[in-house]
Amino acid sequence: MLALISLLIWLYLFFGHGDFWRSAQGPAPSAPPESPDVDIIIPARDEIETIRPVIASLLAQDYAGKFRVILIDDNSTDGTGAAAGTAPNLILISGQSKPPDWSGKLWALSQGIETSSAPLLLFADADVAHAPQHLSSLVARLSHPRVEMASEMVRLNCSSPAECALVPAFVYFFQMLYPFAKVNDPHSPVAAAAGGTILIRRSALDKIGGINAIKSALIDDVALAKAVKAIGPIYLGHSALASSIRRYPAWSDIWRMISRTAFTQLRYSGALLVLTIIGLTLVFLVPAWEVLFGHGWRFALGLIAFALAVISFMPTLARYRQNRLLSLGLPLITLFYMAATIGSALTHWFGRGATWKSRAYRPAIAHDDE
Repeated sequence: MLALISLLIWLYLFFGHGDFWRSAQGPAPSAPPESPDVDIIIPARDEIETIRPVIASLLAQDYAGKFRVILIDDNSTDGTGAAAGTAPNLILISGQSKPPDWSGKLWALSQGIETSSAPLLLFADADVAHAPQHLSSLVARLSHPRVEMASEMVRLNCSSPAECALVPAFVYFFQMLYPFAKVNDPHSPVAAAAGGTILIRRSALDKIGGINAIKSALIDDVALAKAVKAIGPIYLGHSALASSIRRYPAWSDIWRMISRTAFTQLRYSGALLVLTIIGLTLVFLVPAWEVLFGHGWRFALGLIAFALAVISFMPTLARYRQNRLLSLGLPLITLFYMAATIGSALTHWFGRGATWKSRAYRPAIAHDDE
């Protein structure tokens, strides 16, 4: 029965879940019909290792309109602000102390938005480098067809053994959770964004009540996407023009990256955690078990489900130029993600909360460490 349930789930996922696995490339570089002013807002906290090349890539954008880069140095202790350098269209803001009811990143963004006056706002991460055509291409995508917000999943760093084994799966699971085709369908309730690159119309931000409408959200990109999609269409795709230069060299680094928000994604619900573990077991572990230990129909059903899982993972591996044989290890990769998710829940239940950039986070409201 479990093998049959697993196969039925995979038949839906593979053929009816928005083609989540195809991992289609985003739009090719293009010039927009109009080039309105853009303010690029970057919150940065202790990002000295990445901030210089990131700022340099943004200042080098080949964009016909006017644009500024607004960097909010969010109380860094490593000299991030000074490392960014200077330029006529670079504005450096020293971040104010965060109020208790704001998440750190959104509080920093809000200070940049207050300084901004452009009709278009690009929210970018301090570890994402951009090709010169990226801004123009994003503005073009905002117009044809018109959307209120355009976001792209940037190419993540994939060089260490841990990254090669686990990073493509992070993108794959994200696509499974938020199929891009459904996000881009105005009639679908599915909404998501990738925080590394979000271009939004100021008018849309004003309509949802400003960034303070989601001020306590820890998964801020998805929260913003849900708010904006309620008032108009949005776009989410993959980017060939931007890439993260943040490295996760060790397995423990990726564990911390996952566990930081995994239980937050489940709304701190023990019931959702149990359902998630059951779901991942049915989808990824049962087929592998039946292939190894099943007989007769159980083996046949498990083999078909496992084949669909393997095939669905291959396009993401190809995008990251990884050997497609890694898809055979998807059950083991899933076990790692399951364990990190359980670890995230245990961290929360034992009262420690998630930590990031020397901040500890609690449900719904983010607090600075004391």
